[in-house]
Amino acid sequence: MVQSHSSINPRLQFFYLPIALGGIVLAMGLVFQQTFRSDLALEKEMVQSQRRILVPGPRGNIYDREGRILVGNRPRFSVVLSLDELRSEFYREYISIRKAYRAVDDVDVPVSAEMWQIARFSVVERYLGRINRALDRRSELDARSLRRHFNAQRLLPYTLIEDLTPDEYARLIEQLPVNSPLQVYTTSTRYYPYGAAAAHALGYVSSNRDIEVDEDFPGADLMTFKMAGAHGRNGLESEFEEHLQGEAGGTIYRVDPSGYRVESLERRLPVQGDNLITSLDIDLQLAAESRMRDYEMAGAAVALDVMTGEVLVMASLPDYDLNDFSPRLSQRVATTINEQGAWLNRPLQGLYPPGSAFKILITLAGMEAGTIGPETTTKCGGYFRVGNRLFPCHDGHAHGEIALRTAIAKSCNVFYYEHGQETGAAQIAATARRFGFGQPTGIALPHESNGSLVPDPAWKRARIGSGWVPGDTANLSIGQGFMLVTPLQMATFTASVARGQTLTQPHLTHNPERPVQRGAPIGIAPGHYAALLEGMEECTISGTARTSFTTIPSMRIPGLRVAGKTGTAQKRTPEGTINFAWFIAFAPIENPQIAIAVMIEGDTPGEETGGGSFSAPVAHDILKKWAEKHPERIPPPPESVDPQVASK
Repeated sequence: MVQSHSSINPRLQFFYLPIALGGIVLAMGLVFQQTFRSDLALEKEMVQSQRRILVPGPRGNIYDREGRILVGNRPRFSVVLSLDELRSEFYREYISIRKAYRAVDDVDVPVSAEMWQIARFSVVERYLGRINRALDRRSELDARSLRRHFNAQRLLPYTLIEDLTPDEYARLIEQLPVNSPLQVYTTSTRYYPYGAAAAHALGYVSSNRDIEVDEDFPGADLMTFKMAGAHGRNGLESEFEEHLQGEAGGTIYRVDPSGYRVESLERRLPVQGDNLITSLDIDLQLAAESRMRDYEMAGAAVALDVMTGEVLVMASLPDYDLNDFSPRLSQRVATTINEQGAWLNRPLQGLYPPGSAFKILITLAGMEAGTIGPETTTKCGGYFRVGNRLFPCHDGHAHGEIALRTAIAKSCNVFYYEHGQETGAAQIAATARRFGFGQPTGIALPHESNGSLVPDPAWKRARIGSGWVPGDTANLSIGQGFMLVTPLQMATFTASVARGQTLTQPHLTHNPERPVQRGAPIGIAPGHYAALLEGMEECTISGTARTSFTTIPSMRIPGLRVAGKTGTAQKRTPEGTINFAWFIAFAPIENPQIAIAVMIEGDTPGEETGGGSFSAPVAHDILKKWAEKHPERIPPPPESVDPQVASK
């Protein structure tokens, strides 16, 4: 009997269709992955195997108005070690350490991760030892710093020694083989050729790893490491951060599974930032600071171009050497700066009563109100009575019958007590606000104080809760009491008076095409204005500033006529009364070009610190240097004018 068997098992037929469908789906999936998702796979592979390193661009330079560099970049040389080139050495050291522990059968054998740390430290320490021997140094390796760097920034070179001296650089560069993992790494750091000059105006930088790059910069989705750059923290460095900051460059590397670099794939070079031309004149700046340093007191000096408002001098003492901030500020230096009170930028952050320098504004307010004119007089008996209180004249002496010009020159308090009362606090406050007091100047620098104060009856009622009394007006009339100003405000006020206008906008950048400032006119008659100038000039000839300009022959500035006004304000402290010495001035009187405000803080209670003795000499030195540099701007004396030219 013959039996037949079918090769198809009916019970298996049920599985054929699902298997066929599964095969089709698998094939389609493979086709989809290869065709449509290959880019995604490549992207994932790239993210896992590539790294990006960003390098900051050098900052732009800062120059004075004549093109002399005030802030630049100097090369900074550091000894660095490329950890990715030491993989085999790390491994051999690890094996050696492990064998050593096993050989002594030590029960306290470190775990593998700890042995790797020991191995890396030992290898790196040997390289540091080579550098120490070559440079005769005693630098030590920080294990914590090395561990942190290896775990977080393995691709970046590890810095063994920072900021080599030129001699060390020269010695080391001759000894290091080209293919050594030890290399001298060159970066740029800020350099200040004039040290502390204009420190508060220029500002400083601090280290910064928050490097920004354009959207089109390659590798945005890659793990990124950033070399340290610099970020402006104060002064012009901060205010013009975007202008000065360089454009970052970078490199994309392929790395192995351990994170060590294999090859460079793409590179973009960094670009230096834009330069900045300031309005400062370093010659005038140094002249001001040199005289101020002689006093060993705190103070401020500001000089402006009368016509444009450009700042020629901005000095604040005590100060600090900006090179101490580069590459970083030490805690020791920071503590010293803090103890000296040197962080304060006194020209725009210091608030002081203006003292008798404010009498120029009182004169203008009285001329507006009709209470003061060219022939106005007062009988000065050495004091002025307000109610039951006697207000003394500034030097304790009676001036007798005194007119406006002499009252300005001799700084007679009694003249201003009397005519300040007639003018009234409301008029004085309104005039002060017209000249910009009571509000920031708006200069392009950070942290300008907004605490300048112009008091009036409404302010006192709202702030103190009491009414205005005649004694308040008397104090206001000589720049005392509640009135507070910054030296920069006094400089802009002086420049405005020199132009015969009410407002001056200060600028710290230089623009040769900058137009002459146009503000509202002061609004007084020409004869009144002439009398004001005559009194201010007399101040420098026979008045309270004569010692700094005419009494001593060596102090005279040939041909330069100066309008000035001294001031001495007082402040009561628990230790006693201290003085603030003021002097404001502009020159030449015939065609004003430069305006100055100087304030020196007295540091000894009870000691006389007068504007004529301390602040006027600073202004004198600024003006002397200005006259030496710009003799063509000093009008010739009348007798030297060519008669034929005069007749035309």
